[in-house]
Amino acid sequence: MNPVTASITCTNLTLRFPVYGVDAKSLKKALARVTVGGVLGRHAGVTDVTALSGVNLELKAGDRLGLIGHNGSGKTTLLRALSGAYEPDEGTIDVHGRIAPLLDLSLGIDASATGYENIRLRGRIAGLSSREIEAKMDEIADFTGLGPFLAMPVKTYSAGMKGRLAFAAATAVETDVLLMDEWIAVGDSEFQQVAHKRLLSLVERAGILVLATHEVSLLKLYCNKVMRLDGGVASEVVDIRRLDELLAR
Repeated sequence: MNPVTASITCTNLTLRFPVYGVDAKSLKKALARVTVGGVLGRHAGVTDVTALSGVNLELKAGDRLGLIGHNGSGKTTLLRALSGAYEPDEGTIDVHGRIAPLLDLSLGIDASATGYENIRLRGRIAGLSSREIEAKMDEIADFTGLGPFLAMPVKTYSAGMKGRLAFAAATAVETDVLLMDEWIAVGDSEFQQVAHKRLLSLVERAGILVLATHEVSLLKLYCNKVMRLDGGVASEVVDIRRLDELLAR
């Protein structure tokens, strides 16, 4: 897939999550006490929370969309839906291009397997063939800086070593659509510097970036469009120069 042909289209996207084993009246009172979150309702006789409601979105190659909103507003849910993890209850999602969802670096990490085995596992999760993974193996291994530790089980690693391994493997893919839930910062200050350069290179090569973050400086630096989510309801997509306007809502 060529990054210049990447596209994302969401039409009236609605996602609901059923709530089991909870009294609906008690849940409604709990939701009334918070300013964020979905809308409680019932569909097909089941109590549920509408996490995304009628979201419309259209992105093409070159778009760098920032998602803003309070915790629980639906940003991560939208990213997961775009990645294919959630099927719409209503509406449609149409994504063209290879997707790299950098939403959870720990995804696919097996503590009992070696670093090398985990690199292969993460590669397969990302949709790479065995041949593609082996072609990238030396570069990924070098970037981790873990040397002989890569032949050891990950359960023997420190948290920082696990972070290096997961980051190196996750960012080794070529992608058309890059989905990020906050900008990734792992390892010590020295590794964070090289990690930032690697991540920026991945962003530059991607056709489309969708970044959810609370950091205004990151939005202004990397995004050219922005959309606000409140309780699963999305604003229109506007130019990043209108960011302050959306933040003031």
